[in-house]
Amino acid sequence: MIYLRLFWEFFKTGLFAIGGGMATLPFLRDMGARTGWFTDAQLTDMIAVSESTPGPIGVNMATYVGFESAGLPGGVVATLGLIAPSIIIILIIAAFLKSFRDNRYVERVFYGIRPASTALIAAAGVSVMLLCLFDLEAYKLTGELTRVVSVKGLALFAVVWVLTNLVRPAKNLHPIIFIALSAAAGIVFRFAGA
Repeated sequence: MIYLRLFWEFFKTGLFAIGGGMATLPFLRDMGARTGWFTDAQLTDMIAVSESTPGPIGVNMATYVGFESAGLPGGVVATLGLIAPSIIIILIIAAFLKSFRDNRYVERVFYGIRPASTALIAAAGVSVMLLCLFDLEAYKLTGELTRVVSVKGLALFAVVWVLTNLVRPAKNLHPIIFIALSAAAGIVFRFAGA
């Protein structure tokens, strides 16, 4: 039963998350709240791991959730659930591509999808920022507003912002070196004071 539910949850996510892996984040957040498979804190860890490993972020997160929920078969089932809608839609579009290629209504639909996709990605970015800069789990447990702001998250944000915007040599770094340095800074901040 867990395999069918994993497939269905990720099938819905893959069907409606237009715009790439970051567009899946609102769906994943909702999925975590409904199923209890992961918390918001675990979601941020999944994002970090998925961003730093090769492959599409949505597929990496589906595999991670499936593996954590039901082992290796769960990872495979969740991944297949996420990519199945895209494969089905691509096959349908390919079958009818020649007749719809120059249709103005099809062009308008794709033109209209762009803002929706942008909004999903922006919402994902805002939710990731809120999860990193504010410790909402501590607020839910204690109810104290003084513990809401994540000092480590704000410090990491400040360090990365200064390095990317104010330090001249950082602008000339190769992207892989910059990613490695950012990962190292994240690890230091994650375990600092833990």
